[in-house]
Amino acid sequence: MANFTGPALCALTAVEVRALLKFGEISPQDLLDASETRIGQTEPRQNAMVTQCFPRARARIKPDTLLCGIPIGVKDLTDVENVRTTYGTLGFKDHVPNESDPLVLAMEQNGALVVGKTNTPEMGAGANTFNEVFGPTGNPHNLALNAGGSSGGAASGLATGQVWLSHGSDYGGSLRTPAAYCNVVGLRPSPGRAGGSGTVFDTLGVQGPMARNVADCALFLDAMQGVESPIGFPAPETSFLTEVETAPETIRIGYMPDLCGHAPVEPDVSEILANALHQAAKSGCTVEEVTLNTANLDQAFRAIRALGFATTALSLPERVTRHFKATIQGNAADAEALTANDLANANLTRARLYTDAAKLLTHFDILACPVVGLGPLKREIEFPPMVNGVTSRDYLDWLGFSNLATLTGLPALSLPVGELPNGMPMGIQLIGPNRGEAKLLAAARSLERILSVNTRPINPK
Repeated sequence: MANFTGPALCALTAVEVRALLKFGEISPQDLLDASETRIGQTEPRQNAMVTQCFPRARARIKPDTLLCGIPIGVKDLTDVENVRTTYGTLGFKDHVPNESDPLVLAMEQNGALVVGKTNTPEMGAGANTFNEVFGPTGNPHNLALNAGGSSGGAASGLATGQVWLSHGSDYGGSLRTPAAYCNVVGLRPSPGRAGGSGTVFDTLGVQGPMARNVADCALFLDAMQGVESPIGFPAPETSFLTEVETAPETIRIGYMPDLCGHAPVEPDVSEILANALHQAAKSGCTVEEVTLNTANLDQAFRAIRALGFATTALSLPERVTRHFKATIQGNAADAEALTANDLANANLTRARLYTDAAKLLTHFDILACPVVGLGPLKREIEFPPMVNGVTSRDYLDWLGFSNLATLTGLPALSLPVGELPNGMPMGIQLIGPNRGEAKLLAAARSLERILSVNTRPINPK
């Protein structure tokens, strides 16, 4: 591992260190020391783990648990008791919550040790991780480039071995885009699987796991169960990690190269995804191009998302909202222009898309499409002005591939598939059946095994 000079423990997977913990060969303290060392080696240059809380983590060790004491990062949109939580906005730059989010409580009960908060765009708005509180997060494969967002700090830190598991959230691809850009795995679970978003009845915003491989991601999702939520549901009888460990040799994949015309894709991205699926087909998998009526998908996503921003704006005082960047203020203005018919039509589109996608998933184990249409650009560029000759109207346009899973509530995962010609990572998006994280994770493991992509941690470049 020529390009990794961190502590040896940091190069191991979460599943590997858990086994060492269970057999008493290492202690949680050993992992905390290794994590603190690695963060010290990579920060502040990387700007991924923007707040640290190691004394708090050392006081909360619970060895006889699911995770046995594995250090994790928590995205800076999610409250951790007595730890600075800014949501990436100046109005909360000194905010220290008195209690943790229910998901954080569940993860800690299952043995996770929160060692810090990972960077995010302001209020999670955008797929380029920068804000006025902490500044930009760099892509660990080239720190001058975009790490993706909004869980950009989580993905960037995982890729350099700062922690073994990192929490994130996803509305418009926020667990998926940074995973694709940083060569890690990001899973957007079904709404209610891992608690709720900030607005508890919201079904577009979810929280979920990020890790360096599929098995680790499954283990972390197991540790996110048991959260009280009005849209929650019980954990499965068989663990997600067990489902991954018994993944089939071959799977059935329905492929949509550009999500049936929904968004543009650069040729180098199309080529790397096509090559990955060709390799899967050569290994015995069924790979068929499928069609889905994606008419009005963009309008529906924008309408329901705008309603969410209106809800957030109503819940916050002016002393906070006056600091919001122009893009967030524009989202609030879009919400004010909405009509009841706009929302009704969005819900009709949402229902049709779910029905059509569910039908496809009776013939295939997963649906596959791009995560994003191009590789990372310089981190100073908030969003691409153009993708494959198509001009972007705003920062939502280049994230359009995330919309299908978000609107339908189907679980989706970003899996690393290799490198673009410029050496930057890229992932493929896999979408599973309703509440079918087990099937999705198993299928992702099958494809991961076929592709043999190297996701070991690296030194930031």
